[in-house]
Amino acid sequence: MLRTDTGRLSLILLFTPFALWILLLIVLPQIGIGYLSLQVKLAPRVYEFGLANYFEFLNEPIYWNTLLRTAWISVLVTVLALLVGFPVAYYIAKIARKRSRAALFLLCLIPLWVSDLVRAFGWILLLRETGVFSSLLQGAGLIGEPVELLYNDVTVVMGLVYTVVLFMIVPLVSTMDGMDNALIEAGYNLGGSRFTVLRRIVIPYAMPGIVAGCIIVFMLCAGSYLTPVLLGGKNSMWFTEQIYQQFITRYNWEAGATFGCVLLAFTSLAVWLGLKLTGQNLASTVAKD
Repeated sequence: MLRTDTGRLSLILLFTPFALWILLLIVLPQIGIGYLSLQVKLAPRVYEFGLANYFEFLNEPIYWNTLLRTAWISVLVTVLALLVGFPVAYYIAKIARKRSRAALFLLCLIPLWVSDLVRAFGWILLLRETGVFSSLLQGAGLIGEPVELLYNDVTVVMGLVYTVVLFMIVPLVSTMDGMDNALIEAGYNLGGSRFTVLRRIVIPYAMPGIVAGCIIVFMLCAGSYLTPVLLGGKNSMWFTEQIYQQFITRYNWEAGATFGCVLLAFTSLAVWLGLKLTGQNLASTVAKD
């Protein structure tokens, strides 16, 4: 009995900091944002509860177009991050020697040693009109004058993929590391080609990691601000920029809170649809039996 009580006390003590972190930094602020989004301003310091802010959002096409554009580019970045990260994760988990895995993970972590702001300015130094790439192209005689490689969707996608690809690699490595190599060898012994083994054995086993990585990457992209704004310029048309403008530029906190709730609901719906289409659930993306 004493041992049971000690175990419960230990569990409570270990879980309390995490529960407080979730409650104070995620749940309560989101409740406050939701409450603020339902306040309709009638006059200075005069408010009433209603859905007028949401109706205003629905009636403004530019807001919807920006949200859909953000979602589309986020999906594209997620797919590209999966295509780039899957081979890297497979090599780390199944091919690389145990001694070199730590070094490979370290190489993947290096971009996270600096902030998003510094990384974005690094891309600007490379791609601006007087940057490294433009100078190299001129030096090679491929172009006759400086060319501006910034402020377009391609640059935004490249910057986002570079930023989030690690968050795709980590869950993939964690999942595929638990796969028995005998399964792959059995597939080859039964006459399967590399593509067949990949399609019939590796990908189904790694599906929880794929789904987990896609969820993380998609949410990070949809909620990103610095990279799309700095690399996309004034015409980036990113939804988080709309939220920033409502809060900071226009000082319309009710509309900003509404946009934040819409983004949360939209991304949650996208994740739910992704789970349904892949036949996965949140429990299976956390751990594989």
